[in-house]
Amino acid sequence: MSKYARGLNTECEVMRNVRHRNLVPVITTCSSDCIRAFALKYMSNGSLENWLYREESHFNLLQRVTIMLDVAVEVEYLHHGHNTPIVHCDLKPANVLLDEDMVTHVGDFGISKILVVSKSMAHIKSLGTLGYIAPEYGLERIVSASGDIYSYGIMLMEVLTKRRPMDEEICNENLDMRKWITQSFSGNMMDVRVVT
Repeated sequence: MSKYARGLNTECEVMRNVRHRNLVPVITTCSSDCIRAFALKYMSNGSLENWLYREESHFNLLQRVTIMLDVAVEVEYLHHGHNTPIVHCDLKPANVLLDEDMVTHVGDFGISKILVVSKSMAHIKSLGTLGYIAPEYGLERIVSASGDIYSYGIMLMEVLTKRRPMDEEICNENLDMRKWITQSFSGNMMDVRVVT
């Protein structure tokens, strides 16, 4: 089975078992020898990533906090809303979509994991997107709910500062987002600001 087919099967399993107002609604699935696909509800306002980095788009602080609160509620539901916790494994602004009413919906469960036996499990490959990956994913190859919490924290810092975790200025200083924020708070707090 190809990597794409395995990812789609995982996503089908996850989407079949969860229902929440902050998940991207699945309309139907299509599967044949040639194609496997989801038909998802159209999210007319696109992704959070597009809103953060498009010049003509602006969020105020209340909108940013509301969006991140919705994401937190969804992550809490995935981790604690059923008997078997689900770990998203790739929380980032590109996977947070906004509908016509600017309601937040988390999507892209292609690499998510259902933790059936224990609250964490070893996995043989690195998961997620560079900059958002929890240290235990990269070093120990352990998948756990804590990894989603780490990714959420990175995304929260990104949404508030409008700086990508792999921002050129941050990387040129040989820092990651967490170290950059810590360094900014300890010295000049004005370097960390909400960009509107």
